[in-house]
Amino acid sequence: MLEFAIGSGVLVSIFTGTFQFGYTFYQYNLLLNAVNEGARYAALRPYDSTTTTPSTAFSNAVKNMVVYGNPTGGSAPVVPNLATSNVNITVGFLNSVPRTMAVSISGYTINSVFSSTTYTGKPRVTYSYQGEFSPY
Repeated sequence: MLEFAIGSGVLVSIFTGTFQFGYTFYQYNLLLNAVNEGARYAALRPYDSTTTTPSTAFSNAVKNMVVYGNPTGGSAPVVPNLATSNVNITVGFLNSVPRTMAVSISGYTINSVFSSTTYTGKPRVTYSYQGEFSPY
C-alpha cells in the first residue's frame, strides 16, 4: 500500500501535466488553423483601401473569418473565448500595391487546468496578396 501511495502520487502528477500540455497544444492548434484561414481569406479578398490600414468592411470580414469561420459573422467562435478584438491584420505594401496579408492574435489566453498562457503576436500567418486591388 505504501508503494501504491507513492507511485500514484507520481502518476497523477504525470497524467495531469500531460493533460495540461495536450489541452494547451490542442487549443493553440485550433487558433493556428483559424488564423491560417483568415490570412488565406484576406489574401484572396479584394482590397479596397489605398493605405496599409484596411477598410472597416475588409477588416470586419477577415476578423469574422478568423473568429467564426465565416466572413459575415456567427454566434459561436471556432476557438473558445476568441473575440474579433484579439485579431490583428497587417497589410504589407510594395510600390503602392498590397504585397502581403498577415493575420495574428494578441491578448488571447488559454486557460488550462493549473495555469494559463497568454499569446501576443502569435500565431501569425502571412500570405502573398493575390486578390484584386480595387481602391476606387
